[in-house]
Amino acid sequence: MQGLVIKSTGSWYQVYAENGKTYDCRIKGKFRIQGIQTTNPIAVGDKVGFELEPNAETGVIDKLQDRKNYIIRKSINLSKQAQIIAANLDQAFLIVTLASPRTSLGFIDRFLVTSEAYSIPTSLIFNKLDLFSQQGLEILAEYKAIYEKIGYPCYEVSALKGTNIDQIEALLKNQTTLFSGHSGVGKSSLINALLPGYEIKTGEVSEWSDKGQHTTTFAEMHTLPFGGYLIDTPGIRELGIFDIKPEELSHYFVEMRDRLNQCRFNNCRHVNEPGCAVIKAVEEGEIEVSRYESYLSIFHGNDTRA
Repeated sequence: MQGLVIKSTGSWYQVYAENGKTYDCRIKGKFRIQGIQTTNPIAVGDKVGFELEPNAETGVIDKLQDRKNYIIRKSINLSKQAQIIAANLDQAFLIVTLASPRTSLGFIDRFLVTSEAYSIPTSLIFNKLDLFSQQGLEILAEYKAIYEKIGYPCYEVSALKGTNIDQIEALLKNQTTLFSGHSGVGKSSLINALLPGYEIKTGEVSEWSDKGQHTTTFAEMHTLPFGGYLIDTPGIRELGIFDIKPEELSHYFVEMRDRLNQCRFNNCRHVNEPGCAVIKAVEEGEIEVSRYESYLSIFHGNDTRA
């Protein structure tokens, strides 16, 4: 039987089969020894083959179809391993908040590098518009200017008030979309605004740490009534870059990509080399300093940049 993985709970996977039924499935042992260096060999969005177990309503996954793409993060505690967040995506939405909790520019850039590496178009969704002071709106305009200038669409919403939810709905139609971001940015509230009556559990932002508390513990795919799928993921506190060599990194910063053949040296690292077109563009204000700082942070192997 063939099916689509719609939920992962660690050792069990919910698979939506071609016959319209959903089955709880586990993995056949061989997946564990195929050299897949991830904590989860199967992810939400994967297309799989499975067999039903004798006299049971459960199945065993024995085939993984080739993935179109995926979003992956390094496991912070297990640095040699990684976790696939979701697979076979048409697009990704990174939900961003400027306060309660604050999404840093460094975190945004790490996510965008990962989505660029796997050719996943990404938009930034700035949530909690209802909380913004005048100063907050000015910072929002600065953030948007950084990313719109280099081609990333940005949207302003308030899940709580329903502001601009129709814009997001139009973008989701007939697409498979990943929702990602820190805990507490309002992913669940946004999904509830898009899917009235669904009532996904929402959580408070912790006052003492200003960090969101996990309300989604496992990735899960939701069918959208207007067509398409939405993949909700647990909040990401830190996003370690996985499997991108330092010398390849600049290819995934879109504003650097166009300048790479203008550097004096073919093997320029864009760190301190003479005749570097990237450094020149930073000095002349054509590349944002914050983006270049993110590049250096990832290049030097820092796992996070707040």
